[in-house]
Amino acid sequence: MLFTASRVAARPAAAQLSNGVQARNMATLKEIQQRLKSVQNIEKITNSMKMIASTKVNKAQRGMQAARAFGQASNALFTNAETKAAEGSKTLYVTASGDRGLCGGIHSSVSKATRRLVAKAPESPVAVLGDKPKAQLSRAIRKNLVVSFNQIGKDLPTFAEACSIVDVIKSQDIEYDTAEIVYNRFISAISYEADTIPAYSQEALKNSPNFAVYEIEDDVLANLQEFSFANAVYWGLTEGHAAEMCAKRAAMENAAKNAGEMITKLTMTYNRGRQAVITNELIDIITGASAL
Repeated sequence: MLFTASRVAARPAAAQLSNGVQARNMATLKEIQQRLKSVQNIEKITNSMKMIASTKVNKAQRGMQAARAFGQASNALFTNAETKAAEGSKTLYVTASGDRGLCGGIHSSVSKATRRLVAKAPESPVAVLGDKPKAQLSRAIRKNLVVSFNQIGKDLPTFAEACSIVDVIKSQDIEYDTAEIVYNRFISAISYEADTIPAYSQEALKNSPNFAVYEIEDDVLANLQEFSFANAVYWGLTEGHAAEMCAKRAAMENAAKNAGEMITKLTMTYNRGRQAVITNELIDIITGASAL
């Protein structure tokens, strides 16, 4: 009788413990299910962004090739005229990047290159194209920033945008002898590196050893200087845009791959937990039937 009574008294406690374990398992399964749904949504978003970036890559590369042809023609003029920056001349650095993230280290690449250049000439002014490099450079060389632009890189850059940027820079009355456009040079679909494109002031062009061969008048020289500066900015923006689209496609591809792996692990964890809950319920049913 004593043994029977003790077994009857212990049965409710065991039932309560079993219910508590099941409640904890169900709560865990619910959390896993919610996380699984959120990761699945992330995978859909990253796959969509990857497809969008993939469609923009070819267009960006075509625009880059066109801008590169004009930019190389301007550089050929500087090479033939033997245009060089004089010693002790003042240099304006133009950091060309964009506003959008989710594209790897595309923005930090030009920011680091700009900081290295400014470290050699601490008094050099800096113009920033894009909110991302502006935020990065503001922490290190805030005193060098003279003008900044946003809404850069939303679509394929145009020469009209480059001309507007040059007009704003000229309206700020920034003194410089040489302008260096810091940009991401497109190497391949998976590779890019920070580089610079030179642009020179009217005085630097006029003082070139072989520039007199071209017989350019002063009023035409001013237009040539503005055109070459805008051309360099346009070249840098298009190269950076092509590199950004390729980097974004690679980043979204990696994110979608990681999300897929996480979905597989969460699904396996959910199935194991669900199987454990079912097993516990079967044990309770069998135990109750045996007791009866």
